[in-house]
Amino acid sequence: METQDIFERLRNGETISSDDPQAYRMREASFATKALLIKMNSTANPDEIRALLSEITGTEIDESVTVFTPLHLNYGKHTRIGKNVFINFDCVFLDLGGITIEDHVLIAPKVSLLTEGHPLDPNERQSLIPKPIHIKKNAWIGANATVLQGVTIGENAVVAAGSVVSKDVPDHAVVGGIPAKIIKENV
Repeated sequence: METQDIFERLRNGETISSDDPQAYRMREASFATKALLIKMNSTANPDEIRALLSEITGTEIDESVTVFTPLHLNYGKHTRIGKNVFINFDCVFLDLGGITIEDHVLIAPKVSLLTEGHPLDPNERQSLIPKPIHIKKNAWIGANATVLQGVTIGENAVVAAGSVVSKDVPDHAVVGGIPAKIIKENV
């Protein structure tokens, strides 16, 4: 019986041990993505940026999407970006666990979306635990915020600048702090 592809296993949330026979493929894919990122992050042409991001993600990036480079991704193929999305300068997306960004989302500078973690047990620390991030319609992620693995940001929600989001954010809520907590609801 053939083992399922490592990228499918990651997308399905399977923990990948450091001695997995396909683990090398994650690094190979990251270096291939890096080559495209060098081109993307070196142009100011929005059409070229979208075309290269389409190649990185393996999906069509809509002409309504604006990305201010640099943008840093470690894989790209597990990122989905809706329409009328704005991604500001210097964001980091670790997407092996899957990132979904719905329509009309605003992502401020230096936002980190991190779908990957590691076990607490030091003997297993080199393993990779992927969990998806989902940012729903019309959410706004403030500058220098970090969204951790397994988190859903609700529709019309706001994440305050500098926050670390480790739990789901309800629709229409404003969260802030470390760890992020609800500041206001029904915005």
